[in-house]
Amino acid sequence: MAAPSLPPLVMGGAGFSYQLHQDPESLPIRDIVLRAFALGVRTIDTSPYYEPSEQLLGAALAHPDVTSKYARDEFVLMTKVGRLTEHTFNYSPAWVRQSVARSLKRFQTTYLDVVFCHDVEFVTREEAIAAVGVLFELQKAGVVRRVGISGHDMRALARVASLVRLRYGRPVDVIQTWAQLTLQNTLAEQWGFDLFRAAGVNTVFCSSPLAVGLLRNGGIPVGRTGDWHPAPPGLRAAVQQAAQWVEGDKARGDTLASVALQYAVAKAMQNCRDGFTVTTITGTSTMSELEENVATAKKVLKVREGVSVTGSPTLDKYTELDKEALARDQPLFDGVRAILGEWVDFDLSGTRPPELNAVAKTDIHSSL
Repeated sequence: MAAPSLPPLVMGGAGFSYQLHQDPESLPIRDIVLRAFALGVRTIDTSPYYEPSEQLLGAALAHPDVTSKYARDEFVLMTKVGRLTEHTFNYSPAWVRQSVARSLKRFQTTYLDVVFCHDVEFVTREEAIAAVGVLFELQKAGVVRRVGISGHDMRALARVASLVRLRYGRPVDVIQTWAQLTLQNTLAEQWGFDLFRAAGVNTVFCSSPLAVGLLRNGGIPVGRTGDWHPAPPGLRAAVQQAAQWVEGDKARGDTLASVALQYAVAKAMQNCRDGFTVTTITGTSTMSELEENVATAKKVLKVREGVSVTGSPTLDKYTELDKEALARDQPLFDGVRAILGEWVDFDLSGTRPPELNAVAKTDIHSSL
């Protein structure tokens, strides 16, 4: 997956799930997809775990309103295998094949652009490595274009990626990690990306720039499955205080959610290098969220100089960081992080950052 083909923003399908919405079937998903494509957001990330996201997105993408305007090769589909419910996983080779076949049927497509092994930290390393091997076989068959692993624990992701390369003589194509490059937590930038590069991975998707709804005013969204979010009460209280501070300045007109997304998009762009690309996945449940997400990303990005555009350019044309905008917003970012205080860089897996950051990188690499 070459750097120029990666969009600055990916539409996450978790917003169409029972975890984050009481009634995802009621959402105008077809209209949201059409608007996203028109705005230049043509990569979708989802998972069978985000029930019933795959089914709803598949129905939307197969509708004549979409197929009459967009060919299959004009958008990118990313999904996952392995995680069934909050506490149930199946990484067996038979299930990986069955899950991919089911996703193909749901999306009415002959191939999937990316398939991730979902949340590899919850299964044994051998299970994860074997599942990746099955995806490599499906990649050779042309059913899967890129193979990846996903999760929150970056050390677990790096270990699996390193062992995959040792076993199969090649790295995974992509890694997806969530809530690790946010206004609250930048551990990915501090050492996570170094581990991924050392494992031979050159493409990283950072999902949940709002830490799955944490970094916003009003608390974490709760769907039918209840409040599953791992953020402790102290962190939640600090976030609410930060939201009130941001939104207390009516003249500025910002929200904590928009500030957090700007920060995450900017950080992703800052961490791109030759041969190493980072991009952002953010969830969408409504048309207004989609519009706001695109407008927010444009605040910290700009069209590359010399690129010819007419009218209002779509988001995919915004391929460079706007350093002036970043400098303008830096005091706002610093103010939020100052309010978060001891919760800055708190890992949602429960490990305090001082304990992690005190470990020398050579020690981390030797533990892979």
